[in-house]
Amino acid sequence: MKQEPLKILFVCTGNTCRSAMAAAMLNDIAVKNDLNVLIDSAGVFAQIGERATDEAVAAMAERGIDLSGHRTKPLTDELISMADVILAMTSAHKQLIEALAPGKVYTLKEYAGDEGDISDPYGGDAEEYEKTAAEIYDALVDIAEKLPVEPEE
Repeated sequence: MKQEPLKILFVCTGNTCRSAMAAAMLNDIAVKNDLNVLIDSAGVFAQIGERATDEAVAAMAERGIDLSGHRTKPLTDELISMADVILAMTSAHKQLIEALAPGKVYTLKEYAGDEGDISDPYGGDAEEYEKTAAEIYDALVDIAEKLPVEPEE
């Protein structure tokens, strides 16, 4: 019997940088390591259909990941109910969502076994985005070790 993938939703403010980068990087890690996950992202105050920031696209391109096709989406009840785990970039995001999804919301760093928030690079320069991408990636490496592997056929 095929095991259902773990559905992970990344959440930040506008879904133009942090959650989009986190989803793209975990997707890349998942493909390379045969992880049994479905990954999505949204923003608590996101508009529909905006592009990721140029700096976020560039930071991902540095890692061989194409974020140019990303389009923003707001956090909805449907996304919340579909997710098994919701990973928020900050404790403020977590507090906003927690009442809607009790027991399945964590900050990214908390889920990785660390503490603190992922800094918001929005409006910053390429270096700021690179620093945030590295911060997210470090947490994702720890998280990936806990995720289910694709079952053998």
